[in-house]
Amino acid sequence: MKFKSIFLFSFLLLALNNYAQPPLADRQSASSGGSFKDNLFFGGSLGLQFGSQTYVELAPIIGYSITERLAAGLGIKYIYYHFKDEYYNYNYSTNIYGGGPFLRYFVLEGLFLHTEVEVLNMEVPDPYYIKYTRENITSVFVGGGYRQMMGARSALDLLLLFNVNENRNSPYVNPILRIGFGFGI
Repeated sequence: MKFKSIFLFSFLLLALNNYAQPPLADRQSASSGGSFKDNLFFGGSLGLQFGSQTYVELAPIIGYSITERLAAGLGIKYIYYHFKDEYYNYNYSTNIYGGGPFLRYFVLEGLFLHTEVEVLNMEVPDPYYIKYTRENITSVFVGGGYRQMMGARSALDLLLLFNVNENRNSPYVNPILRIGFGFGI
């Protein structure tokens, strides 16, 4: 219930602020003769959780506006995870890292389609759960999102993605909700 309330509140906040968003055609893009530097954008997301489970995620991105509606880029990701259970005397921590390319196409003002391939290097349990080994886990995300402009060249992105390559070692559970920021847009 708490998740649904936060999700609904976020959409209402974005809808109320939508009138301040400049039209897509007013933004600088490669198709309108902008320089290479003008078409670069960067951003990403940050995730934090502390307590018996500690989760720290850094996920910066860099991208390029190919046309007014099409953008491509590359994201990297680092996750530190620590779990401690004093009752069972269990203590586990790991580092997960990786990244991959993404492609984004704006269908309507603020609404876009998103696809991404991500490879994460992470520890996975062996078949007998005696030890962990490091493997590369590939995830293929498809979905869409909503961009709310927060100024002339900055935005808040809300994405709903599905991992179509889900396997037993995937760190994701469908659907995936991602909130991020973009600058230089």
